[in-house]
Amino acid sequence: MDTDSPLTGLLIDGAWTRPAGRGTFAVEDPATLEVVAEVCDARPEDGVAALDAAVASAQRWRETTPRDRADLLRAVYDEVVGRTDEFAALITAECGKPLDEARGEVAYGADFVRWFAEEAVRLPGLARPAPAGGTQLVHSRPVGPALLVTPWNFPLAMATRKIAPALAAGCTVVVKPASPTPLTTALFADVVLRHLTERGLPTGVLNVVPTSSASDLSAAVMGDRRLRKLSFTGSTAVGQQLLRTAADGVLRTSMELGGNAPFLVLDDADLDAAVSGALVAKMRNAGQTCVAANRFYVQAGVADEFTDRLTAAFAALEVGDGRHGAQVGPLIDARAVDHMHEVVAAGRAGGARVMTGGDAPRDGAGHFFSPTVLAGVAPDADLLGTEIFGPVAPVVTFGSDDEGLALANATDEGLVAYAWTRDLDRATRLTQQLDAGMIGLNRGLVSDATAPFGGTKMSGLGREGGHAGLAEYLETVYVAC
Repeated sequence: MDTDSPLTGLLIDGAWTRPAGRGTFAVEDPATLEVVAEVCDARPEDGVAALDAAVASAQRWRETTPRDRADLLRAVYDEVVGRTDEFAALITAECGKPLDEARGEVAYGADFVRWFAEEAVRLPGLARPAPAGGTQLVHSRPVGPALLVTPWNFPLAMATRKIAPALAAGCTVVVKPASPTPLTTALFADVVLRHLTERGLPTGVLNVVPTSSASDLSAAVMGDRRLRKLSFTGSTAVGQQLLRTAADGVLRTSMELGGNAPFLVLDDADLDAAVSGALVAKMRNAGQTCVAANRFYVQAGVADEFTDRLTAAFAALEVGDGRHGAQVGPLIDARAVDHMHEVVAAGRAGGARVMTGGDAPRDGAGHFFSPTVLAGVAPDADLLGTEIFGPVAPVVTFGSDDEGLALANATDEGLVAYAWTRDLDRATRLTQQLDAGMIGLNRGLVSDATAPFGGTKMSGLGREGGHAGLAEYLETVYVAC
């Protein structure tokens, strides 16, 4: 992207701008290590200026009819879908995701816009006689200006999953995109801005402030009592710190934090389907997703066969620049590659066997790591307690169903779990006892714009998507008549 493009600036109060004295930070293609663009580096005061714009637009946006907000979002959806190839190319350039996967993200991200366009005209409310006499009215109103902090691994979908319900509910927003991937979010914001302008709607409802100093900017915005909502997707450690800060202002919070997903394969599972599901659950975006299968628990009767099949499937995956047909793209940066080496080394030190992969490909530039299967991992191995966030699959063998459930639940995280069985009674028990906010039963993909996305325990608070996603941006008001 041309460094002079408006989209490399800050979006504040309906205008792309580069305040005087601001530096830039580089957005790098992780497959080629080339600089895609130099982006304006927002300071804390820019975050506050963005909040000024959101506050100034809040009343007018709140008074905009639900139908107008719905029509806006539907028009945005149509344009994003019509520009799929443009969005996908930008996602691949800054994130490294293979083009086919990037196109899938565009479809997924656009679905949030369409879903919340439909939800905008269905805000909840109630009118009924009170048991003691009189009338009870219950209605919903927007919670207020919101700070939305998005991660780098789904630069369109994680933005739309927050922006669309906020706008549908009548909230104005300040978006802080992740510094490795701000350009896709900027392109989406520009689409929204144009449709706001064409309809004569307030353009300060959506503000975007990319920065290399996320903590400083977030602290400045969150320290302002005019902010009423925080939505964050990212690591548990950062989420915990933001929750501490949010407590000072008693902010409404939605927190989608780390995952450590178990992938349970029982001895009656369809192994062909389980291996196919494992590729989906583990290898999307080279394993760099919060819902990636992190720990593979396979019942003893099928452990060897499943491991052999998984190894063959991983070995067949092509690693490389996703523009040219490779199925596995790069990791986001050199630190991510170093972490994969550490995970594999820890596995080997604990007696695990590297069935395939275990190292970075030797040809060409880029932050690549080979799809890796570790067999014979001990149930108490330290590597099982961390979110791998990459293309390494540790396989643990277990005996009874109870043992498998205990291993699956032995984590502080509870975002998603996957389970494979053809027995109805077993399936029922697994879905009742797996301690996770989402469960993939005989399928490796759970993400759906129309369903509630979120976890239990230290994986976060609140839900995104589905009916619950709109409720995160609404507050309930009771009127006694």
